[in-house]
Amino acid sequence: MKFNKKNILKVIVALLVIIQFFTIDKTTTPVDTTKDFISVTQPPAKVAEIIKTSCYDCHSNQTNYPWYTNVAPVSWWVGHHIEEGKEHLNFSKWADYSDKKADHKLEEFYEEVEEGEMPLESYTIVHGEAKLSQEDKELLISWVKSLRE
Repeated sequence: MKFNKKNILKVIVALLVIIQFFTIDKTTTPVDTTKDFISVTQPPAKVAEIIKTSCYDCHSNQTNYPWYTNVAPVSWWVGHHIEEGKEHLNFSKWADYSDKKADHKLEEFYEEVEEGEMPLESYTIVHGEAKLSQEDKELLISWVKSLRE
């Protein structure tokens, strides 16, 4: 087969079609609301809204998978972020954490927000509503710190 632009394009298109068959696992684990962070900690309504909007897609079993998670290789990248996010902190399993682990997770939580590391910029580009204003950050950080007192 001669490798000209037309043949290279055909190979690329074929590969893009083939990789669509390798999907990410979007199985949702049932959520026991009695173990959920918001149910356990009872934050003020504004704080709960911020956490749900800016954190829960990647850090809970309540992930909302948007349309682009059906398109490889973007889906693989997003799936990896979600998997990694739940590995570090899963708000749906909050009551399963020991007191020591929960305290450490709270410390990491406010530090990541304080340093501007969370939510990820790549997430807020597509989900503008998840971007935290300075006021949101201050409210969230203050409340999370108060849980550690």
